Amino acid sequence: MIYQGNAIKVEDVIVDGGEGIARLTFDLAGESINKLSSAVVGELDAAVKAIQSEKGLKGLVIGSAKDVFIVGADITEFHGLFEKGGQHIEEMLERTHGIFNAIEDLPFPTCTAINGLALGGGFELALATDFRVMAESARVGLPETRLGLLPGWGGCVRLPRLIGADNAIEWIAGGTENSADTALEMNAVDAVVPAVKLEAAALDLLSRAIRGELDYRTRRAEKSSPLRLNPIEQMMAFETAKGYVAGKAGPHYPAPVEVIKVIQKGSGEARGRAQAIETTAFARLAMTETCYHLVGLFLNDQVVKKKAGNHAKQARPVSQAAVLGAGIMGGGIAYQSASKGTPILMKDIKAEAIELGLKEARKLFAKQVERGKLSSEGMAEKLTKIRPTLSYEDFGNVDLVVEAVVENLGIKQNALSEVEGQVGEDTILTSNTSTISITRLAESLKRPENFCGMHFFNPVHRMPLVEVIRGGTSGDTAVATTVAYARVMGKTPIVVKDCPGFLVNRVLFPYLDGFSRLVAQGADFRHVDKVMEAFGWPMGPAYLLDVVGMDTAVHAGEVMAEAYPDRMGGVGGNKGVIQVMVDNDRLGQKNTRGFYAYEEDRKGKPVKVIDEAAIDLVKGVVTSHKTYSDESIISRMMVPLCLEAVRCLEDGIVETPAEADMALVYGIGFPPFRGGALRYIDTMGLAAFVDLAEGLADELGPLYAPTENLRRMAEANESFYSAVDRH
Repeated sequence: MIYQGNAIKVEDVIVDGGEGIARLTFDLAGESINKLSSAVVGELDAAVKAIQSEKGLKGLVIGSAKDVFIVGADITEFHGLFEKGGQHIEEMLERTHGIFNAIEDLPFPTCTAINGLALGGGFELALATDFRVMAESARVGLPETRLGLLPGWGGCVRLPRLIGADNAIEWIAGGTENSADTALEMNAVDAVVPAVKLEAAALDLLSRAIRGELDYRTRRAEKSSPLRLNPIEQMMAFETAKGYVAGKAGPHYPAPVEVIKVIQKGSGEARGRAQAIETTAFARLAMTETCYHLVGLFLNDQVVKKKAGNHAKQARPVSQAAVLGAGIMGGGIAYQSASKGTPILMKDIKAEAIELGLKEARKLFAKQVERGKLSSEGMAEKLTKIRPTLSYEDFGNVDLVVEAVVENLGIKQNALSEVEGQVGEDTILTSNTSTISITRLAESLKRPENFCGMHFFNPVHRMPLVEVIRGGTSGDTAVATTVAYARVMGKTPIVVKDCPGFLVNRVLFPYLDGFSRLVAQGADFRHVDKVMEAFGWPMGPAYLLDVVGMDTAVHAGEVMAEAYPDRMGGVGGNKGVIQVMVDNDRLGQKNTRGFYAYEEDRKGKPVKVIDEAAIDLVKGVVTSHKTYSDESIISRMMVPLCLEAVRCLEDGIVETPAEADMALVYGIGFPPFRGGALRYIDTMGLAAFVDLAEGLADELGPLYAPTENLRRMAEANESFYSAVDRH
């Protein structure tokens, strides 16, 4: 044994030719994955020094004893590390560069055996070796831009020199995971083999290099030298890419464009100088709020996944599902279940609704075929997992039912009561309601403990969130099984308690109420849309209402107004702008006119255009003519949303700030670079937020009034996230 640590061991391997080859194996004790924490990087340093001191070695193979290779750095350390400032970050990066460079400079050939995921720092380590062999199922990538960063351990230097600047920009700026075949085609790896042959292939490459059949020294020189690009190639690779990447990333996400600048600036430099350029850029990005919030979202996502995993331990298996109510929503749910492998019955009382649901599923599968993600044979096979039916004949073997009929208490209760009599005693029933109390729906059931809410967001195939709603009589097994099924469907389930609007819609409607009040007091809805889109929302509130549907918004608003009359009377409870739209049959995209008119583009997608008739209608609800700064519009929109998120946390509707913020990002597109509603308050500072809210409440009433507990937290200088997680 050359070295033994908690995460790394190095031992001698004797191959047939008698060469002395060292095997460095990552196997982090007590973890299911390998990650490059500060402690593990320290061990790697010690292991490399031990290898340098060992006599008689002729080669090194690096591998993993786990199902993955290395998933990257330990992101849980980032907030604490970045709090120490830019100089500390640069020193950390330089130390790691020194370790990776020492591997690259060893006096014998080196090879990485990539058996599973090799992401971020894990892939950067592999790039430091002379050769790379991948298992057929393995994937590689540099996803740092998703965290508002760029690769900081040599990825911006070595990858362009291996696969070309243009390909490296696409991989790094896009943050993609890449298959073994793609990596081989791009020259990022040297061989792809079945997993059982991985180490043998790595040892074979090393033996050939040792015998002089493969020139590893020339490969090293190419990785460490400037890129060979003439001026035209430089322009094509960098200047053209900047405009394209900036357009896709948007103004709030600087990392992808910074990647291009770093590769460009380092392209004419040798290894050391190019790494220094990368280090400086990484440290600068690490100090931005965008990075801080995206790292926070990653950590929140880990909390959500862990909680979902704990629920799933109590779950019953779902081998056969069913959806009641076809149409667009039912078809979307059926598609999602079938696409992830769970057979599903799709029942409706109308044959035309069944056909609409099947048409929706076929359309979504066809898009997968068009994009090359599914073969025609695969589409046909997956479609067989959706069985349409007008009867309950096959419901005896169903493990879980999703009720998705019209949003009406009586109709839903009848449908649930009817299906309960057709399924087994252990079958879990769920309702895809967006507003109706799960506790009230359960009143019609004989086994209410087997019932909970399962709220999908539209469009089902795109929106990652599923709210799993625990009603007053919902049992743990019902909740756990629903969570597990949502995970199998590829969704992110978050468990919330029953209340009008549950979590996401309850938080959204004060935002829409703020919009209605702004318009009534003279704000131009088109300008409000532009301001909120510039703030980071995927669409402004008027456009959002058109997409949701005015009639849907009025109905949900009436539910909110009834439940929270002190503060939510503005959306559905009066003749506000949304009601006026409904009265004039302007329902939004569903009938091609709302705040905007809609025309179809060449692909049949609705495109919004300005409609003077809508502008004239809105003038009829204006009660005063005030002008608002962009900052004032943002405050009047965001404060009520954030306050309702606070109330949901205080009321126990959602258990943690992490779950609340992730639900808003995944459910309604809260700007990810702002971290979520509660992180947004933390960033502003609770005292400043309370002052802002109180000032607005004096003019606008209870919707803007901070809670007593929030005032107490502000006075005590507390936050929703721990001190190390505050910026």
